[in-house]
Amino acid sequence: MKLFRIRGGVHPEERKEATAQRPIEAVPLPALLRIPLQQHIGAPAEPVVRMGERVLKGQLLANSQGMISAPVHAPTSGRIVRIGGYTAPHPSGLPVRTITLEPDGKDQWIGLEGVDNPFALEPEAISARVAAAGIVGMGGATFPAAVKLNLRRRYRLRLLVINGAECEPYLTCDDRLMQEQAAEVVDGIRIMAHALGVTRALVAIEDNKPRAQEAMRMACQGDPVVSVAGVPTRYPMGSEKHLVQALTGLETPARGLTADIGVVVHNAATAFTVHEAIRFGKPLLERVVTVSGGAVHTPRNLRILLGTPVEHLLKLCGGTTAEPERLLSGGPMMGQVLPSVRVPVVKGCNGILALTSDEVRSEHAMPCIRCASCVGACPCGLVPLEMAAYIRAGDLEGAARFGLADCIACGSCAYVCPSRIPLVQYFNHAKGEVAARERTRVKQEETRRLAAQKSERLERMAQAKREALARRKAEMAARKQAEAEARA
Repeated sequence: MKLFRIRGGVHPEERKEATAQRPIEAVPLPALLRIPLQQHIGAPAEPVVRMGERVLKGQLLANSQGMISAPVHAPTSGRIVRIGGYTAPHPSGLPVRTITLEPDGKDQWIGLEGVDNPFALEPEAISARVAAAGIVGMGGATFPAAVKLNLRRRYRLRLLVINGAECEPYLTCDDRLMQEQAAEVVDGIRIMAHALGVTRALVAIEDNKPRAQEAMRMACQGDPVVSVAGVPTRYPMGSEKHLVQALTGLETPARGLTADIGVVVHNAATAFTVHEAIRFGKPLLERVVTVSGGAVHTPRNLRILLGTPVEHLLKLCGGTTAEPERLLSGGPMMGQVLPSVRVPVVKGCNGILALTSDEVRSEHAMPCIRCASCVGACPCGLVPLEMAAYIRAGDLEGAARFGLADCIACGSCAYVCPSRIPLVQYFNHAKGEVAARERTRVKQEETRRLAAQKSERLERMAQAKREALARRKAEMAARKQAEAEARA
């Protein structure tokens, strides 16, 4: 098929060879599972279990709150030993509400109810089952998958794109999943296409994954809906807007959705999870994770239960050969620094990287030399050097005029910067500050609105009292007048 050129992008060292040939392996149960109630974009889930309660594998632990939320389930059978704050798998290291489960070793399932023929279900029934299973975007975005499946209500959709690019260095979990369980992934794709009401689905896989391309082509051979498209190996090809542009030539409107141009994007691992949920009734309890990096003794691809501590995975990989200079969740370009090895793996974690000092660029930042390398690398067509200059000057409005809100934080600009300026950190800081100012503005406006409403209410009450007093005075005057006339 014809592919379209996208602007910018970079070619970082892939470093996938350590795990690309390693099959997915199951891991033994850890002593404790820490299950955060916020593993998705939106409102955290609300617990429906109590401390000391015994639960079965797949049992609901916490229910979703609102439309943009997702429930969490017990990854195995055991006993709830704690519900409270625990260190989040986030650079802040702040505690988040977490359910701690002590496995009993039985791995006993709750009763499951699958569907033999998902294509006989109404689209609403499929999205409802996906929502109940707690499925979110498995590529790292963690947006509730059911919300995307319901986009057919608001948009005229024509294409489902499955993101199998996996463009981040080191990561090979999606590559291995597509190689080893291609039929299940394709089945999940067909189910999602049915739910979205589209008759065409494209699986986009970078050209550096020929075995995954071959396996997926074999799995969808003769399928009237699903086909495979090889895309160039170029970071950030996995960005959904750029992937859609490469496949269709259509550009997503600024601050818009790909659904605005009739396309919905899901991850390959999400498709596999949808297959498991619809066919067998299994909620999202586990995922495949790549454990790699120069500090890892034996890098591997592991199928792990959600809530498994990072230190458990590192031990299964033979431990570390040296103290990691940086511990990441996800890839080195967009991954998040982890505060410690004690944090758990969550739904959106596709990799654990323990990087050495040789793998981490830690040079001191130098002044910008205005070489514009960042401009050429930006896939969004922005001017990072100007945005950074405005941010350093404290002029966030100026940075916004140069497209701060359109930055996808892919890190391409920082990767090519010869002065080693931490551009992404500037942009993320500025976005956070802009968001904080917007929240303050909204809060102030709401406070003024409530104050105005209160003043109006008090004024109405005072006016009502004045009118009531005037009526009573008039009634008394009329009564006195009548009495005087009667006496006369």
